[in-house]
Amino acid sequence: MKEITGFSKLTKDQKIDWLAAQVSEKSAKTILNIKNYWHSSVDEQKIFDEFSENTISNFYCPYGIAPNFLINNELYSIPLVIEESSVVAAASKSAKYWLTRGGFKTRVISTTKVGQVHFIWKGDKEKLKNFFSLVKSELLFSVKDLVSNMEKRGGGILDIQLMDKTKDLDHYFQIEAKFETCDAMGANFINSVLEELASQFRSLALSFDTFTDAEKEVEIIMSILSNYTPECLVQAYVECPIEDLGIFPNNMTSTEFAEKFERAVKIAKIDTSRAVTHNKGIFNGIDAVVLATGNDFRAIEACGHAYASRDGKYRGLSSCTIKNNIFRFELTMPVALGTVGGLTSLHPLSKTSLEILKNPNARKLMQIVATVGLAQNFGAVRSLVTTGIQQGHMKMHLLNILNQLNANEEQIKFAKTYFQDKTVSFSKVRELLTSKSTLQ
Repeated sequence: MKEITGFSKLTKDQKIDWLAAQVSEKSAKTILNIKNYWHSSVDEQKIFDEFSENTISNFYCPYGIAPNFLINNELYSIPLVIEESSVVAAASKSAKYWLTRGGFKTRVISTTKVGQVHFIWKGDKEKLKNFFSLVKSELLFSVKDLVSNMEKRGGGILDIQLMDKTKDLDHYFQIEAKFETCDAMGANFINSVLEELASQFRSLALSFDTFTDAEKEVEIIMSILSNYTPECLVQAYVECPIEDLGIFPNNMTSTEFAEKFERAVKIAKIDTSRAVTHNKGIFNGIDAVVLATGNDFRAIEACGHAYASRDGKYRGLSSCTIKNNIFRFELTMPVALGTVGGLTSLHPLSKTSLEILKNPNARKLMQIVATVGLAQNFGAVRSLVTTGIQQGHMKMHLLNILNQLNANEEQIKFAKTYFQDKTVSFSKVRELLTSKSTLQ
């Protein structure tokens, strides 16, 4: 690849032509074919182009539906955007399973979000604490115009506090602000408020008579929201009498299943290696809904993993208990979402997703997302403790393998029948296609 200046100023066609000229002839043909993934509507494509920078095409991901989710006695079909085989099937299977056992129950515990002004201040801590208490109301008043619209919707800035972090870093302090952003994710709102607070804080320090000249110099390092939102919590759970769990493969009884399932979930609580994969399964479901609704799955993941480590050890996010013959499986975690602003109102399919979900507010979307995470986790752990994970996963992956091997329709039909009661692997599928071709 050659260095280039002014790439961002090129047209989309020019960017593609330049990229094609940097690679082999075979790769160049592939790159030029990237135009095949442009939206047929020029206006729609313009929307996609403007989501990011240096865009040259669109990257497609499957958009699926998982039906039969009974959440707080209301039935949903949930859109999922994910490329991994078996996720939609597993979520749907779990939803159908719990549909006849009371469905999923959810509640929002809290919705507080956080942002911080990080700064360096060299002086007497007590003088700084006194200064902050004196100017706190003035700081809140200084952002009145910025928060007025959010306050009209029932949100706004809840509180600000001075945080002493000098034990971790010399002269390091924070102004921690807590927010309620209602149905908006609120990133831009929070960051605007924080930057204004930082500006006002520095200005007020400069004119504070009690400070020495050195103390009047507040070094603002940065003002930014935190994606760690442990006070933006949602809970989802399922429960039923053990005898209602039914019979499982290999004649496993409901009691055997419940006890084995509980132990598997406890293992994810104590073993980090297992916890990572356990939580990855939860996020298979969560990320898929978050993507489908135009929310930030990276923020949700970062927060969730931090929350899983909140006591100093990385643990599984879900819990399972058996008490008084009742099986209960539960997920409590932070999920900060929005249903207005950002991609939720710009991406055509995000708007469609929210319509499919009956246009939920942010609190209801939190509950839906947590439910899918729990359902996905239930499906994965159920497979692990009964048939093993590969039987169902590889059957779903079979079509991917067949397409990768360029199988025709007849071969695909033959392979699906052949592997109905057999373990699927890439090598076995290849051998089957080769033998079938030889026999013909």
